[in-house]
Amino acid sequence: MEESWVNSAERIGADLHLELSPAGGRRAALIRALRDAMRGGRLAPGTRLPPYRSLAADLGVARNTVADAYAELVAEGWLTARQGSGTRVAERAAPLDASARVPKKVPARARGPRHDLRQGTPDASSFPRAAWAASYRRALGRAPNDAFGPGDPAGRIELREALAEYLARARGVRTEPARIVVCSGFAHALRLLFHSDLGGPGHGRVLRGPLAVESYGLGFHRELLTAASVRTVPLPLDEDGARVDGLDRERAVLLTPAHQFPTGGPLHPSRRAAVVDWARARGGVVLEDDYDGEFRYDRKPVGAVQGLDPERVVHIGSVSKSLSPALRLGWMVLPERYVVAVLEAKGEREAWASAPDQLALADFIVSGSYDRHVRRMRQRYRARRDRLVAALAAQAPHIEVTGIAAGLHAVLRLPPGTERSVVRAATWQGIALDGLAEFRHPRATGGDAPDGLVVGYATPPEHAYAAAVEALCGVLPPE
Repeated sequence: MEESWVNSAERIGADLHLELSPAGGRRAALIRALRDAMRGGRLAPGTRLPPYRSLAADLGVARNTVADAYAELVAEGWLTARQGSGTRVAERAAPLDASARVPKKVPARARGPRHDLRQGTPDASSFPRAAWAASYRRALGRAPNDAFGPGDPAGRIELREALAEYLARARGVRTEPARIVVCSGFAHALRLLFHSDLGGPGHGRVLRGPLAVESYGLGFHRELLTAASVRTVPLPLDEDGARVDGLDRERAVLLTPAHQFPTGGPLHPSRRAAVVDWARARGGVVLEDDYDGEFRYDRKPVGAVQGLDPERVVHIGSVSKSLSPALRLGWMVLPERYVVAVLEAKGEREAWASAPDQLALADFIVSGSYDRHVRRMRQRYRARRDRLVAALAAQAPHIEVTGIAAGLHAVLRLPPGTERSVVRAATWQGIALDGLAEFRHPRATGGDAPDGLVVGYATPPEHAYAAAVEALCGVLPPE
């Protein structure tokens, strides 16, 4: 029986790990990269290469570019192409000996996992290159001269105006451009709000601790706050989200109300109202991390908490999940009383977010390309989540998928006492994923501390996803 591309991909890895240099055009760069991989032994004789369409999608090049590169290498004798057998590395394309593969002073690059199911990263192969390039060209063509100067620390007005309209329409946020400050992402927003040294001598903190946080969250954010001498106080979670009735003497609380990270539940409407009431009564503030608010699959996305009281909620978002973390673009929608302090903390010049990138994102939003991309990715990620759920129902029906149908990850509930062994088994099989315990606050007490896996279903390229799910099912504990 003919070997399928999926099976071949399992043998050689989820992708070819090719890097295309910018010199000489895409076709020439692909030919050089493939030759280097064959010379160095990473593509062994007999290895079947991916179809044109799959490799083109992974590398972000035209299908004809891949077809032409394959044809050139076939003509040179590096590859063979036969009907029904696909394109393979020729048997005579022997690698160099081991001593000649890597220069002595240049370390070899560590190979990544066979299947990457880590949370937090969108499918990089789905980045809308053509639409983004078109927006970039239009934005540069229309950009005023001052766009290439030092930059406004609040961010380009074009982007802030586009965000004010989009966030009102898509997330129910009530704001105006003057209350939006562009940043490079959520971590940058936390630094601006809690670090005292970003704006230079004499600048104080915008906010001070202690800060209430959900008992499960990103350890990186906790470490960032600890480095700023901010004490975090964990709030228990249950099926209705964070127990905001546990708020005590804190003056601020950080929540992921649309889709709790990582456990996956939304904050109950009564608790959304209760936390705003608490902020009003205490003179406090709610920090709303809207990290994947656009991606709800079972119903229309729930609006932002900020809409309940714009003067008591700091709404923070970015394009890290919707477009790409490589763009380094995010935003804070601030109560009026914090705008000046945040701008002072940021400094007199824009040192974080590229002005041309901001202009491109503004055009991307205004032209409708952002909405179209989000709709397309919403359908794709919903299909991936459905495929994961269906595979588990067929192969591991005792493993429950918890949380709502939303976002870029799912939590798999494991039998008690099995999380560590499953994560070890996954690592041994070349599967990168996280255990639920990784995200539990070190001072969290009481409540349920279940065993589980946090599975990112957005990260693998489309052609590798089925193999990744199959491999995952293979390491789950039996009933």
